[in-house]
Amino acid sequence: MASAEIGVIGLGVMGANLALNIADHGFDVAVYNRTEERTREFAAGAGELSSKIIPTGSLEEFVAAIRPPRPVIIMIKAGDPVDQQIAALKPLLENNDIIIDAGNANFRDTMRRFEELKDTGLTFIGMGVSGGEEGARFGPSIMVGGTEASWNRVSDVINAISAKFNDEPCAAWLGENGAGHFVKTIHNGIEYADMQMIAEIYGIMRDGMDMKAPEMAGVFDAWNSGPLDSFLVEITSKVLATGDDKTGKPLVDVILDAAGQKGTGRWSAIESQQMAVPASAIEAAVGARSLSAMTGLRAEAEELLGRPDLGRFEVGGNAAALLEQALLAGKVAAYAQGFAVMAAASKEFGWNLPMPIIAKIWRAGCIIRSRFLDEISEAFTKTPDVANLVMTPEFSRIVKETDTALRTVVAEAVRKGLPVPALSSAVAYFDQLRRARGTANLIQAQRDFFGAHGFERIDGKGENHGPWNMGN
Repeated sequence: MASAEIGVIGLGVMGANLALNIADHGFDVAVYNRTEERTREFAAGAGELSSKIIPTGSLEEFVAAIRPPRPVIIMIKAGDPVDQQIAALKPLLENNDIIIDAGNANFRDTMRRFEELKDTGLTFIGMGVSGGEEGARFGPSIMVGGTEASWNRVSDVINAISAKFNDEPCAAWLGENGAGHFVKTIHNGIEYADMQMIAEIYGIMRDGMDMKAPEMAGVFDAWNSGPLDSFLVEITSKVLATGDDKTGKPLVDVILDAAGQKGTGRWSAIESQQMAVPASAIEAAVGARSLSAMTGLRAEAEELLGRPDLGRFEVGGNAAALLEQALLAGKVAAYAQGFAVMAAASKEFGWNLPMPIIAKIWRAGCIIRSRFLDEISEAFTKTPDVANLVMTPEFSRIVKETDTALRTVVAEAVRKGLPVPALSSAVAYFDQLRRARGTANLIQAQRDFFGAHGFERIDGKGENHGPWNMGN
């Protein structure tokens, strides 16, 4: 007799930990892996949770073990494998059963799958899960997209296994079809920018101030007690304090300078461009990761062009305080851009994304969790129709208070040849945003000159053209 409340397909690191999390919260969970040996290993290693886990050797046995309407979580590699798994499941499932893709899917694939299943009697949920291995096991932030009815069927399990902040579940239904996976994508884009800016501050300390890793660890640890209190700043301190058993050096000093990426950061940058919403901090972070991977080219370029050696990074006074303020300002830019992209997508796809709730469910469990998010949630609650986060009273204040520090740090870094692409983008973003009359009037004139694209005048409406060819 079917007894499982939910099922999990895919017992890699994330799937296995998610299944253990579900069992840990008192729910019977059926599990299936393409390799049956892995299923047996997982069940045998579940310890005291083994009584809540139902291992199955075939998809037929797996489906039969779950109580209808059956929620089935797929936690496998994104892309074609998900489509293949859905195709294998479809003949075995019944009306109102729910297929849940909990991987890092492209939200456009999620929207397609949602539409393909809409008239089959089955339901599809795209579920963004953030928090990595530890989050999956002990409580991630969970972003759900699908029908509200399907959310109601699984909400007890999802809320139970999610991270908690002040006893509030860090999980929510965010809208139809691809809403959950889109929000997860932008979460990852913000994460890219946040990590890149932290790395740039680290680079200033290491290459411009001759600080050693243990000393930097102390600085980041102190910052984690202030406005930069966050998971990423916390782990940065721990990373910098960790030694390498093999060499006796700080571990960070023996790690290859080539950052990996799985696609969500790039998707964030692409979608921001598709919707004509600037997300320059995210774009800079994606570009920096791509350039970091070109280790051979960078070595050749240093040999050919030389590396700027323009002296010590000097800003006078308390350098650590200035760096802290600059990082805070950059963080504001990244979040403002990310939330602006989500607002545009919400309108384009009819999702009505709840910005205060998104900020709340990111307060625990996810990679970008921070004290900062309470302030963001409050800002969007007080001013729900605000066009940009930096236009709210609290965040406009932060921008004004950190402005001098940000531009001082960026200017000195540029003078000393220290790369700060994401922090530089934040300066440019703020400076462009707060200038009522910029320089695009010249671009419009150029476009009209070579392509007769037309322009509007400041003293009237309608399309105009310039006398560019007169006398030629």
